[in-house]
Amino acid sequence: MNGTRTKNSVVVVLIALAAGALGVIASLLTTGPGPLLRSEPGQRAVNALLSANAPKPLPGVAVAQLGQAVPTMTLPVLDGSNLTLPAAYRSRLLLINVWASWCGPCVREMPELQRYSAQHAPNGAQVVGIALDDPIAVRAFLKRVTVSYPILLDTPGPADAGVRLGNASGVLPYSILVSPDGHLLKQRIGPFAEGEIEGWARD
Repeated sequence: MNGTRTKNSVVVVLIALAAGALGVIASLLTTGPGPLLRSEPGQRAVNALLSANAPKPLPGVAVAQLGQAVPTMTLPVLDGSNLTLPAAYRSRLLLINVWASWCGPCVREMPELQRYSAQHAPNGAQVVGIALDDPIAVRAFLKRVTVSYPILLDTPGPADAGVRLGNASGVLPYSILVSPDGHLLKQRIGPFAEGEIEGWARD
């Protein structure tokens, strides 16, 4: 008798799991992955999945972890100076966006990053872009799409700024939110939709 009940319970659980999986699949097929990927649990799940299948960081490379201090890095700015993150913007909410000029979704979200930067810089928020790209290509791109926030440069590779900021998979665009005291608050894989950054940075 107990064996029959156990088997029935297992069947019920399996049916429930299958129904849940079908619901997720149906949602993705009908509305796309947007709502799932734009939620914080969805972002954490995607990041965990991508990180699990990504190459391990090189020995000695410090990688940002949620809730912990963001590793210090000094990178060249387009104007030839250097900038140290996150220390340069200590006491400000910092949004760091890792991108490349050849990345379509990166290009599409840049007006939204510029809008957020222009509107919220007076309130203490700071946007910084890090281009994993050739400096000549970046300069040519920024002549067509102008932004007022700083653009830093790095060379793509196993220890680039994206990896050190917690993006082991290298998927672009990639953004993080850093607290005024330099701790990693949030990670974001994929582009921001119009008007989306405020909610993401606030929640």
